[in-house]
Amino acid sequence: MKTLILYATKHGAAREAAQRIAKRIPGAVLHDLKQSDIPALADFDCMILGSSIYVGSVRKEAKVFLAKNSDTLKKKKLGLFLCGLQSDEEKQFFASNFSPDILAAAKATSFLGGIFDPKKAGFMERLTIKAVTKLTDYADKIDNVQIERFTEEMKS
Repeated sequence: MKTLILYATKHGAAREAAQRIAKRIPGAVLHDLKQSDIPALADFDCMILGSSIYVGSVRKEAKVFLAKNSDTLKKKKLGLFLCGLQSDEEKQFFASNFSPDILAAAKATSFLGGIFDPKKAGFMERLTIKAVTKLTDYADKIDNVQIERFTEEMKS
């Protein structure tokens, strides 16, 4: 089964999660949605789409990709993941960013955690992260147990 992992990221957490997923799926192809040369979707049996979440929304690149390709995605073995630092709002994030038919078509959905790197964040982002999560220093909160569970669901 050929797998395409597409991701949209601002500071790299979704890319890191996608790379960790790809290590567990032999032959998986990774693609950043900021790049315009998306591989031919017809060439893949399985598609995994992930995005970082900011202020409750997925990245613009993920929204555009979904709008153009939702019919194709519904016909594939589909997995969806989100990255962020507020896992307590996971269900709300999925419900507000993916249509019910895309969520119903997904074999697996998972909130995989996030990364906070104050060197990559602007002043307002640092203030917001500190207020919401109390983080001030670099923190890798990507959940490898969730990645393993998500990957196993996609393989089965």
